[in-house]
Amino acid sequence: MNKEFIQAIEDLEKERHISKDILLEAIESALVSAYKKNYGTSQNVRVDIDQETGDINVYMRMDVVEEIEDELTQLSLEEAREIDPRYEVGDIVEYQVTPRDFGRIAAQTAKQVVVQRIREAERGMIFDDFITRQGEIVTGTVQRISNETLFVNIGRTEGILSANEQVPGERYQVNDRLKVYIMDVKKTNKGPQVFLSRSHPGLVKRLFELEVPEIEDGTVEIRGIAREAGSRTKMAVYTEFENVDPVGSCVGSRGNRVQAIVDELHGEKIDIIPWSEDPEELIASVLSPAKVEKVIIDQPEEKVATVVVPDYQLSLAIGKEGQNVRLAARVSGWKIDIKSHTQYFGSDDFVEVEE
Repeated sequence: MNKEFIQAIEDLEKERHISKDILLEAIESALVSAYKKNYGTSQNVRVDIDQETGDINVYMRMDVVEEIEDELTQLSLEEAREIDPRYEVGDIVEYQVTPRDFGRIAAQTAKQVVVQRIREAERGMIFDDFITRQGEIVTGTVQRISNETLFVNIGRTEGILSANEQVPGERYQVNDRLKVYIMDVKKTNKGPQVFLSRSHPGLVKRLFELEVPEIEDGTVEIRGIAREAGSRTKMAVYTEFENVDPVGSCVGSRGNRVQAIVDELHGEKIDIIPWSEDPEELIASVLSPAKVEKVIIDQPEEKVATVVVPDYQLSLAIGKEGQNVRLAARVSGWKIDIKSHTQYFGSDDFVEVEE
């Protein structure tokens, strides 16, 4: 160890923001373990690194006692006073025991500690970076594929796109570029793990924020969004500004804005609906493209409503395998029971579809 070593530690502090004191303390602690391992001792030792010169010294520490119980860690008062007559019981006697070849062991140990601390610091910075980006979209490159799980290079780390978070029907190969949603970030023993999604509704929401300036600047708000990835998304939008058409803003001139998002989602259908504070109006809108005859609010507190549609619109209102009404319920927050005109006005029987 020498001045160059101390300079290197100081450079690390500036560049990597790793505290010099913490680093030296970690090296000293590791050197104590290295000394005991290499010289086969369980004695009480202390390692000191001179922060000016970089010199390393090992000191044996002995407790001054009246009666010795452990010869490796204790010294009698009589023996201590032979070294210095001022010693009393309870004092600690230290004397240097630095081996000649300890410099080589010290250099190797210090290097291992520094490398480990740099790795830990980098992991910490990656975690701090991505934890603040939760809920954002990033563009990444598929690095490798293992058992249907994609490992995606997203810059400073690799994100995990599990099979559950992929869109049914989408297929990717190594080196494909794709936009992904940062769903979660966790600390693990192997470093931070960033969990990605292509199926999360937040992906569609963020894509609209990127594509529609009115959403990005807050003029238009996304009040509700529901998605069945790969098939259909329903999104309810709202604005306080009378001269702004929230649906038109999202659709764009000749549909160019929404089409860009549909293309990114490989053809997923997107229904954009105007949000209303009036439950009847909102429920009628979210069942689009079906036409609604009547909305009856059954239980306002429980948010339960009955909707009457023309007989020929019943299957459209419910949707294939109940998809339309299921998404309508999610985006509006209401449980919706659908009845055809005949069922409601001509019979007690009706079709009930739960959220």
